Amino acid sequence: MPVSLHHIVIDAHDLPALARFWAEVLRWRILSEREREVVIGPDETASVGICFMPVTDRKVVKNRLHLDLTSTAEDREAEVERILALGARRADVGQSGDESWTVLSDPEGNEFCVVRPKETLIG
Repeated sequence: MPVSLHHIVIDAHDLPALARFWAEVLRWRILSEREREVVIGPDETASVGICFMPVTDRKVVKNRLHLDLTSTAEDREAEVERILALGARRADVGQSGDESWTVLSDPEGNEFCVVRPKETLIG
C-alpha cells in the first residue's frame, strides 16, 4: 500500500487556542484534544487533518511550508475579513502588491495565504 498524507503538523505554544483558531477558519471540528496533541478535521473520516504539537521555542523566520486557502471569487475578500476578525494578521513576506493572493499569519505568526479560486488558476 502506498503512503498517503495523514496530518499536517503545526508547532504551537498554545495548542488549544491555535487549534480553535484554525478550526474556526476552516469551519472544522476539534477531533481529539490531549495535553500534547490537538487534532482538527472536517470529520472523523476525513483523509487529512491538522495536528498541533507543543514547542517551547518561538518562530523567528518565514515558514518553509504554508497553507493556501481558497474560496469563491465573490467571497474571497469577505473570507479574508472574517479570518482577520478571528485573530489573523496581515503579513508581509516581500509581496509586490500585485499578487492574486493575500498573505496572513495566524495568532502564533505562521504565514498562510488566501488565494483566488482554483478554477481561475488552471488553464
